[in-house]
Amino acid sequence: MNTNPAGNGEFGQRPATSGPIVPKTASEALRPEAGTPPPKRSRASRSQVVVFMNFVISSVMLMVLAAGVAVYFGKQEFTEPGPSANGDTFLVKPNTGVQDIADQLERRGLISDARVFRLGVRAFGNDSALKAGEYEIKPKASMRDIMELLKSGKSVMYSLTIPEGLTVEQALQRIGDETALSGDMPATTPPEGSLATDTLRFTRGATRQQMVDKLLADQKKLVDDVWQRRAPDLPLANVEEFVTLASIVEKETGKGDERSRVAAVFLNRLAKGMRLQSDPTIIYGLFGGKGKPADRPIYQSDIQKQTPYNTYVINGLPPTPIANPGRAALEAVANPSKTDDLYFVADGTGGHVFAATLDEHNENVARYRALQKKQADEAAKAANTTGAGDGNADKPADSGPADGGDDSGDGGGDAGAAQ
Repeated sequence: MNTNPAGNGEFGQRPATSGPIVPKTASEALRPEAGTPPPKRSRASRSQVVVFMNFVISSVMLMVLAAGVAVYFGKQEFTEPGPSANGDTFLVKPNTGVQDIADQLERRGLISDARVFRLGVRAFGNDSALKAGEYEIKPKASMRDIMELLKSGKSVMYSLTIPEGLTVEQALQRIGDETALSGDMPATTPPEGSLATDTLRFTRGATRQQMVDKLLADQKKLVDDVWQRRAPDLPLANVEEFVTLASIVEKETGKGDERSRVAAVFLNRLAKGMRLQSDPTIIYGLFGGKGKPADRPIYQSDIQKQTPYNTYVINGLPPTPIANPGRAALEAVANPSKTDDLYFVADGTGGHVFAATLDEHNENVARYRALQKKQADEAAKAANTTGAGDGNADKPADSGPADGGDDSGDGGGDAGAAQ
């Protein structure tokens, strides 16, 4: 057998020991021996700075991870359909911040989380881009949809219509009754005939004063423009008389194809010094800007009532307009038809028939009254009434001339039909 006197631990050789060999019991031989202990930590690894930096790096990594998760789910919530099943209108008042807008949207149930909306708006750089106005939020609109809508400024629009022929008082009543407008009515009533007849579009919160100011400005511009293009031989002294006559034409007919002819009748009468004898001026003289009640007819006695506006008893034009004339009536007076007509009367179908002579006019009146009688008889027959009078001496005037058979040369001259 080979031996290893050098004791270098070759295979199959037991290393030499420096002490005596101590025999072990069976249990001791089976007990595991202790392994090699780990190396001692260096002084650098035990430094508090290193420990702190490890903590910071770990914290930052966790924060980045958490932020990434938050951004992902926040973006999902910002773009997914919203909670409102029916949608609604939403008002953003001027100078309202994003936080207040977000809180209001959440309270109204239009978004699910105000914080997500606020952060989303800021992430897109729209903090100061949301505009005041009233908006129509569609059902299931996402937060991003709402942000884009408020950014666009496409507010809900309301309409205010001032029809041709309303008085200033009636127009102001419409403006005052419009609930989408704010603020008080003007302290001073504008002059009659000074408001434009138009449809104004506005957003909720616009003021009543703004509406009146715009109507005043628009009417002044319209009147000045049309007046500048008038025919050179009109028997009108100034623009005020122009508007006054246009208001009478406006009230006499609503048919566009006969306005210029109605205007010609009145202008011809003015040129000849004849009274205008227009029924709408009777009404304005009696009731002013409030207008005639719908159930109040014109009585025979009204025709001769002494008022500054009754053109049956005054010469020339009334002192002011009797309504707000529209563009068509202004254009008709500025450039009337070239006719010799001095009379017109209702034809029973909503229009008028015109005449240059009293005889022709009286024939038209007779035909109109015969048509009225026929219609009255048919109505009475249909209603199975006797048609007996009530004894009232002051009968309602018919809508033809009151005394068209007068052979004084003026023919009673009612130029038009009662309105």
